Amino acid sequence: MNNTKGSLFMVAAMAAFSIEDMLIKSAAETTSIGLILALFGLGGMLIFMLLTWRKGQIILHPALMSKPILIRAVCEVIGRFCFALAITLTPLSSASAILQATPLIAMIGAALLFGEQVGFKRWIAVLVGFCGVLMIIRPGLDGFEATSLFAVVATLGFAGRDLATRAASPVLSNMQLGVYGFFVLIPAGIAIQLYQHEPLQLSSTAAVQIIGAIVFGVMAYNALTIAMRAGDVSVISPFRYTRLLFALGLGIFIFGESPDLATLLGSLLVVLSGGYTLIQTRKTVTASLIKSSA
Repeated sequence: MNNTKGSLFMVAAMAAFSIEDMLIKSAAETTSIGLILALFGLGGMLIFMLLTWRKGQIILHPALMSKPILIRAVCEVIGRFCFALAITLTPLSSASAILQATPLIAMIGAALLFGEQVGFKRWIAVLVGFCGVLMIIRPGLDGFEATSLFAVVATLGFAGRDLATRAASPVLSNMQLGVYGFFVLIPAGIAIQLYQHEPLQLSSTAAVQIIGAIVFGVMAYNALTIAMRAGDVSVISPFRYTRLLFALGLGIFIFGESPDLATLLGSLLVVLSGGYTLIQTRKTVTASLIKSSA
């Protein structure tokens, strides 16, 4: 039952993340990225501050100024900003497909930074996943779009954020990390707005879309937390890739996108390689636990 609950919450989280992306992409048609990021960060920060207070936790924890949290903040800004640009300038479906390579990059980072053992099979899976990304981007070919590289940089940013989160002090709760993660988007959005010199215009439609993105983003974050704490990670984590299905559906029916065969095949390779690495990781962890308890 726990795994069923966790899987359902993971699917719900991915659906909510996809709707958040759709709303941000829609709002960006009339509103600058800098303003969207600043407002998104402000809304998310306030909600997580309320949730933190509700749990009786302090907002300004001493661990806030630790190196992992500062690195996490930089990676959060890079990931959010570049992915916002990616879904604005490129099809939602292809940007979301590239984003699915985040766990693969995080695995490489864990091997390099934390000394985690990565077997030959998982390295092969990583190469297959990157081949899938190349099929989507198609560098040097007629279908290549330079703007799709924003999704690649966003993937690096989010992978760095995940690794920094792992290195962060365990005394910080998910709610506190949520406060800090959304807060850094405010000054970053303001700086981007000032740099771009775009007019400050916010229609009522765009305002509703940004508010909706905030609500769905917080819902997704909470659903993801519940999912990861509900059951076995190896069973629940592969459901992360349902985000791609939701993104494909929204891209086709809302924005009229038509992913070509190369994009679909590349997306399939990324999903299969990511799912395989999760399964292999779980086997490795289980074998280590059995060996240590013997």
